[in-house]
Amino acid sequence: MDTHRLLMKLWKSLVALVMGFFIVNVALMVAAVGTSSVARRWLGTWLPDGYTFNWYQTAWQEFQLDSVLWVTIEVVAAVVFLSILIGVPAAYALARRNFRGKNLLMGLFLLPLMIPPITYGIPLATVMYQAHIAGTIFGVILANMIPAVPFMILVMTPFIEQIDANLESAARVFGANTFKLFWHVLLPLLAPGILAASLLVLVRTIGMFELTFLTAGPDSQTLVVALYYAVFAAGVRAPQSVDAMAMVYMAVTLAWLLIALQFVNPTQLVSRVKEHPKTA
Repeated sequence: MDTHRLLMKLWKSLVALVMGFFIVNVALMVAAVGTSSVARRWLGTWLPDGYTFNWYQTAWQEFQLDSVLWVTIEVVAAVVFLSILIGVPAAYALARRNFRGKNLLMGLFLLPLMIPPITYGIPLATVMYQAHIAGTIFGVILANMIPAVPFMILVMTPFIEQIDANLESAARVFGANTFKLFWHVLLPLLAPGILAASLLVLVRTIGMFELTFLTAGPDSQTLVVALYYAVFAAGVRAPQSVDAMAMVYMAVTLAWLLIALQFVNPTQLVSRVKEHPKTA
């Protein structure tokens, strides 16, 4: 028993040490990028020679961040709206109907979430270029919807299954048509789930690099793709301005992620899926 306790204590200490090492490394990397983004000059010393926020202004002008941010907002808003429009009715049908091949259909919906985007992104981009859709903002929206809609379905199906179907039957008995049933009964109950799923889709879309990179054109780049081009495109750029752009991207993503976590707990989503194995 003492040996078992000692082994468990050593294991917990090892896990804590590894987690601490990982957190410290991430914190140091973020601190290095943040410090570089405000450094006047930083070569061969522990700390910069001076500090300035002018690099953010330089990055804003050099990389046209106003245009990039606006494209990002358009893409994210369209993907979230269309995911709700398609995903919620699909999730309702899957939650309320049992039919042959339902598990297979759910498995197909999960494929874009389990397979790395690059594996299907390249043939997808090839087809979209042949159809003259790629290179436009519409093409970027369409590509990002492929993983976003299944994600919306996956999150919303357990939420809908938790709603008692007798409430809908009672509303029908009292004369509610389909619109009134949805607006007055289902929507208030589904609103937390829709909000949570929408925020998670929003965060995923902001950070989706592969599909956006493969289908975006010069005027349809989101922030993450513009950051990639800022780092690897030809030309000489001050590393501080690139780091400033990276901090802008990090701040935008982190802000939305923190907002999302206020409305949804990822562990609760996992537990809901485990409670409904027939839909997973």
